[in-house]
Amino acid sequence: MAAHDVSPGRFRYRLTVAFVLVAGVSAAVLAIGAYLMVRQAHLDGSLRAATADARYQLFLARQFLPLDSDRMIDSDRTIDSDHMTSLLASFESSGRHVLASTGPDAGVVASNVAFAPEPGPQFRAAVAAGQLAFERSRPPNLLLVGGRIPGTSAELYVVTVEDGLYAGLGQLRNALLAGWVAVVLLAAGVGHTLARRTLEPVARASRAARAVAEGLLATRLPVQGRDEFGAWAESFNEMAAALEAKIDDLSRAEARERRFTADVAHELRTPVTALVAEASLLREHVDRLPAEARRPAELLLNDVVRLRRLVEELIEISRLDARRVSLSRRPVDLLALLHTIVDARGWTDRVEVTGEPVTLHTDPRRLERVAANLLANAVAHGGSGVTAAVRRSGATATISVTDRGPGIAPEHLPHLFERFYKADPSRTGAGSGLGLAIAQENARLLGARLRVNSEVGVGTAFHVDLPVDGALPGPRGSSDLPDAGVDGPGRASTVIAGG
Repeated sequence: MAAHDVSPGRFRYRLTVAFVLVAGVSAAVLAIGAYLMVRQAHLDGSLRAATADARYQLFLARQFLPLDSDRMIDSDRTIDSDHMTSLLASFESSGRHVLASTGPDAGVVASNVAFAPEPGPQFRAAVAAGQLAFERSRPPNLLLVGGRIPGTSAELYVVTVEDGLYAGLGQLRNALLAGWVAVVLLAAGVGHTLARRTLEPVARASRAARAVAEGLLATRLPVQGRDEFGAWAESFNEMAAALEAKIDDLSRAEARERRFTADVAHELRTPVTALVAEASLLREHVDRLPAEARRPAELLLNDVVRLRRLVEELIEISRLDARRVSLSRRPVDLLALLHTIVDARGWTDRVEVTGEPVTLHTDPRRLERVAANLLANAVAHGGSGVTAAVRRSGATATISVTDRGPGIAPEHLPHLFERFYKADPSRTGAGSGLGLAIAQENARLLGARLRVNSEVGVGTAFHVDLPVDGALPGPRGSSDLPDAGVDGPGRASTVIAGG
């Protein structure tokens, strides 16, 4: 049986990949969303704490500055550099990193140069306008919250170090990434297991179908559960049982047909033999018969010959069916065999034999039967333009019988070797319709391949491909006619189980 083997795991792998993709994408979306939400919450919390601290530091800075005699400070009052230096030193001594500027147009001075990011122009503009603004710089991980010192034009920027915050976010990111990898690996394992268990009934059904196609008609599927696969298994078993019953019926019918053919042939053999003997006596006296009785006698003699040939072919085909044949392997010259067949049958003026001498070891009687049937068929339907050729190509020797007859339509070629089949009226005649079938059976016994190609209006060519070396395959099956072609009670029974 010709079949295209499909890897049983291909669809399983696709399901596993799909399962992993769904789980991986879902886990990635959740992980990213959770990370972004936690990150934003931490950043907002840090900003709120820094803003509250900055307000307090601005209040402290106002209290630190010297006041006028009336203890009042005007909004446009400026701070000189000495007071600014003292202010920065005071904050640094208390562990607070700040930046300060005496005004919007002045430069920014840091209490510690290691924590001295440069505020951006928009940030400084917002602070100069009297707003409490912030700005983050990375790297380093610093948060600046700035505002004007109340009652002055001076600006103060409080620095908050966020290294701990970003370190925690990094750990969270790594934990989520590791969790995502674990989810993907777990999804791959679970998906592969589920796909394998889910598709195992499909694999069993595939193996069962292949077993049925190979002739194990007793193959059945185990019915497990009441789901769709269980119903499928029941339907498959019903189909296999019906197919087995139908093929058993056909096998028995074929056996009865073959037995009937053999019985008819053997029953006809004795009276036909007597009839042939009587016809032989009649043939000796045909010339002495009256003119009006001579033509019917000649027709009777021809019909007796045809009847004898039909009975002989029926007996031969029944022996082939019953596998009651014997083979004798001897050296055979194919070209000499064709010449012998043509000379013995008086076809020398109608058949041209060509080719090179090729000798092989085979059964000469069976091979002669094949070649003689093909030549007789060509002579009957191909007129005088018949050619029999022998050629060798490597380990194969080929006998080709070609005629220039009317040809055979393509729709008839697949049935040409069936018994009693005749293509069309142009191929009818004295033949019984068994010649090509007998030729095919004998070719099979010799391990040969019989093929044909034909074109309407051009002619037909039959080719017999014979192995030059190798043992003869011989008959197959039982040698007892009643059992031929019928599966006995010992037929293998197969149940496709999981594996």
